[in-house]
Parts: sequence; structure tokens; C-alpha cells
Amino acid sequence: MKQVNGERLLASLGEGVKDIRGRLTPDAPMDRVTWFQAGGLAELMFQPHDLDDLTTFLKILPEDVPLTVVGVGSNLLVRDGGIPGVVLRLSAKGFGQVDLVGENRIQAGAICPDKHVAAMAMDNGIGGFAFYYGIPGSIGGALRMNAGANGTETVDRVVEVHAVDRSGNRHVLSKADMGYSYRYSSAPADLIFTHAIFEGYSDERAKIRQEMDAVRQHRESVQPVKEKTGGSTFKNPEGHSAWKLIDEAGCRGLVCGGAQMSSLHCNFMINTGHASGYDLEYLGEMVRQRVFESSGIELQWEIKRLGIFMPGREVRPFHGVTTE
Repeated sequence: MKQVNGERLLASLGEGVKDIRGRLTPDAPMDRVTWFQAGGLAELMFQPHDLDDLTTFLKILPEDVPLTVVGVGSNLLVRDGGIPGVVLRLSAKGFGQVDLVGENRIQAGAICPDKHVAAMAMDNGIGGFAFYYGIPGSIGGALRMNAGANGTETVDRVVEVHAVDRSGNRHVLSKADMGYSYRYSSAPADLIFTHAIFEGYSDERAKIRQEMDAVRQHRESVQPVKEKTGGSTFKNPEGHSAWKLIDEAGCRGLVCGGAQMSSLHCNFMINTGHASGYDLEYLGEMVRQRVFESSGIELQWEIKRLGIFMPGREVRPFHGVTTE
């Protein structure tokens, strides 16, 4: 059942779309974008050809049309009713480059996979980026959520971030402007990150390769990397590990429809076959409820949830109140 009408939205944009060089796709299936392989339709998906194309589109997009930015879909749960308005998905051709821009400095586009930045750093003897090798996602998402692993976070490497706002104006943000804390940035939510500059330090390639191999081996041994998953489901509460709280609450392997908390790493949610967005989100809220009942701690989602519910298939948000 369609919950959106992309053809109508596309037509409403008028003659201005003739100047657009990127791809406009009405009623785009989001289950082909997200790593969960679940969820409804994007009313209209736009993949800009390059930065100029993106700013041109933003200038013709009416302010009352919702705009949602997605990356490679690794940390994303889309609800079954789809995403109203425009879903912006940056193209690899225009926003996926990674280049050296100075001694121990790397420039990476927002859609560039994190592991490609790690590989570029290793090839050029730049230390400090091995942690990115184990993060499934792209630089845009890493910038927005201060992605990190193995004791290093994005804030430790970023120098400046380039972005455009909803009106198509360009901005350059310093590290301080990003307002980073654990898995969070206070940068304005309407900013669309396009690329960023990072800085590491000189190091031996062989040593960096060992660090990256250790990251890969650890990830493959403790995470369900071959499953349809979205990475870590919940943030670690201060002083606690989310997976331990989930395990202690008896949620390892917990199932809801086609969704399951991984038996290998119980802070990873997986689509076992044909899970719906409802299955995944309901399971997550069930876990939050049981963890609260077990420990008194309220887990916060790390996975980003987007879109609207199907009528009659709403998931009641958790409010920290024990239910019978």
C-alpha cells in the first residue's frame, strides 16, 4: 500500500527541475537503500550530480516540503509508511572522493565509506584512522553522530566540515562549531554535510595495517557482519555497556516477527528474512522496556528512525514507565 505520491510532488516542483542534472526518483523503495532491507517508500528521492547541482535543487525546493538526508543506509530504520517529501541521497560520483590535501591531512566526501578513509590513510602512512575501518557507514553519518570505535572518535580527527543549508547556502564549520559529545553533534540539523578535512599523524604503514587487521578481526568475531543489520542499536549509557544491559535483561536472541536481537552481539538487531520496519522498531522498544525493568536504565536509540507508520501499525514510544 503506497503512503506517498512522488509523481505529484515531482510535478509540483515546476520547470526548475529541468536544470537538475542528478537523478529524481518518485516513490523510491527504501528497502533497497537501508542495510536492514526494510521500510516503505521515499516520496521523492534526489541524488545530485555534484555540489552545484545540490545547491540548484535546494533553491527550487519549497520550504514546506520535508527534506530528509540519508547516507549509505547502514544505521537507518525506515518505517513502513515511507518518508514524505524529498529524500536526499548524495551520489558517490559527486560526494564520494577521498584525497590528500596536505601533510597528514585527508579530504573526504560525505558519502565516502569510513573504511575508504582508513585505507587512504594507511596507504600514505597517516596514523589515527584505523578505527574507521570497523565502522559500517559513510563520512556524512560519522560527522553527524561523532562516530567512533576502539577509543577514537570523529572529533579526534576532524579539522573542518563543509556543508550547505536548506536554502543552498554554503558553510564551513570548525571542530568547535560541530559541538561534539558522545555520539552527538549540536551542528544545526538542517545542515547537509558535503565533505570534511581530517588530520592524522605520520606513522609506519606496517603498524597501521596491523591496527586495521586487528579492528577487522575483532569485528568479524563479535559482530553479525554477514547479516542484514544496522550496526549498534542503542548508545552505551554513561558507565555501562548497552550489550551487557540487554544480555542481563534476557534479550539476547529476542525475536519479533522477522526481527531479532543477534545471539552473537545482542546490541545488534538483524532482519532474519522479511522483517518489516514495524518488526524492527517494536523489537527495539521491547528491549528498551525490559532493560528498564531490569536495571532502571533507559537505553537511547543509536539507529536513526525515519518516516511514518502504516495506519494501525504504530509503535508506542518507550517513556521509561514499567508496563504490566
